[in-house]
Amino acid sequence: MALYRPADEKEIAELVATCAAQPETLEIFAGASKRAFGRPVAADHQLDLSRLAGVIAYEAAELVLTARPATPLQTIKQVLREQGQMLAFEPPSWRDLLQTQAQPTDSPAQPTGYSAQPTVGGVLSCNLSGPRRVRAGAARDFFLGFSAVNGRGELFKAGGKVVKNVTGFDLSKLLAGSFGTLAILTEVTLKVMPRPETETTLLLRGLDDAGAIDAMARALNTPFEVSGVAHLPAAVAGRVLEDGAATALRLEGPSPSVAFRAGEIARMFGGATRLDGEASARLWRDIGEVRALLPQGAALVWRLCPTPGEAAALVAALRAALSSAEAFYDWGGGLVWLSLDAEEAGVDGGASAVRSAMRTAGGHATLIVAPESMRAAVDVFEPPPPALRALSARVKANFDPLGLFNPGRMGGGA
Repeated sequence: MALYRPADEKEIAELVATCAAQPETLEIFAGASKRAFGRPVAADHQLDLSRLAGVIAYEAAELVLTARPATPLQTIKQVLREQGQMLAFEPPSWRDLLQTQAQPTDSPAQPTGYSAQPTVGGVLSCNLSGPRRVRAGAARDFFLGFSAVNGRGELFKAGGKVVKNVTGFDLSKLLAGSFGTLAILTEVTLKVMPRPETETTLLLRGLDDAGAIDAMARALNTPFEVSGVAHLPAAVAGRVLEDGAATALRLEGPSPSVAFRAGEIARMFGGATRLDGEASARLWRDIGEVRALLPQGAALVWRLCPTPGEAAALVAALRAALSSAEAFYDWGGGLVWLSLDAEEAGVDGGASAVRSAMRTAGGHATLIVAPESMRAAVDVFEPPPPALRALSARVKANFDPLGLFNPGRMGGGA
C-alpha cells in the first residue's frame, strides 16, 4: 500500500488517472478526524490531501469564503471571527467522540502521526451540522461551489462564488454527504454569516421527554427566533450541566433584542434559569460534540433522525427494549443521540431494535461509534429502498465508474 501526498489538483488528477488504468482504489482523507465515521474502507492505496490547505479568498463584505479542502476547521473559524462572521451551520467537532472507537476496536481511528483535526472538506463531505441547523440549515445549504477531480482523473467545477447562482445542476448538494465516494474536492466555496453580538440560553427544568418535545416545538413556533433547542434528560444532564433534566432554548442577536425575547419566552413558560455569554456557548459546544454521551468503556453511539413529534415515544421504546439505552435530544427532537452498552446491544450493535423502532417513528438511523469489525459487518447508514439504491448506483457510475474512491465507505458498493 502506498501513501500519496499530492501538492495540487494537477497531481491529484494524474494520480487518479494512473489508478484508473490499473485499476487501484484510494482511501481519501486529510486530517483523518472522521476516518472512523462510516464503514471501514478497504483500498489499495491512501491519498492524503493535507498539503491542499489554506484560505484562497475571503470576501467578508460579500459573505463568501473559498478554501482548500484540508484547511483546518479551526483556521476557518478564526479567520471569520476576526471579521465578526461565522459558519452558520455550526459544524461540530466529533474528534473526541470518534476517538473513543479505540476502546474497544481492532484498528486505530486515524493513521499514526495524524492530528485528527477536522477540516472544511471533511465537514462538507460528511454534511455535518450542529445545533443551529434547526434554524439556519445544514452544511450543504451553505456550500456554494467547488473544484474537484472525478474517478476518470478529470478536473471539473460546479457552482460559483455568489449565493444566487443558476449555473446548472446543484452538484454541491450532491457532494455534501457523499463521504468522498464521488469526487476528490480540491477547492470549496462557502457562504458565511455575521456572528451574533451575544447569546443567552434559557433552561427549563424538570420536564419529562414528552413535555420537553412539546416545549421545544412551542419555542420554535414563536416569533422570537430561537436558534437552538435541546433536551437533556436527568440521566445525562449532569455530565454537561447541573443534575436534573434540562431543556435548553438559545437566543442570539443584538443584546437588547436577546434580552426582550428571553423575557417573553421565560414568561411563556412560567420562568427559566439563564446561561449567558461563554456559559451558553460552552453548553452548545458540548451538545454539538455529544459530550453528554461520550462512550465510557464498551459503549456504542447511534445518531437517530426521527419525526420530532415521535422522538419521545421512540426513546421510550428503545429504553424498554434495551435497559442500557441513554439518550438526549437536539433540533427540537429531530435529532436523538443514543448510547447503548455494547454487550447488551449484541453483534449487530442494536441495529435490529433501533431500526424496528425507527420504522414506527419515521426517519433514519446511523451507527456512529462502534468497533471497526462491527461497522464492517452491519449497515452503518440507513439501508436505502431499492429505487434509491439504484439511483445512487447510477450517480456513482457517472462520477466514479471504476469505484476508485473510498470503496465500501457507505455500503452497497459505494
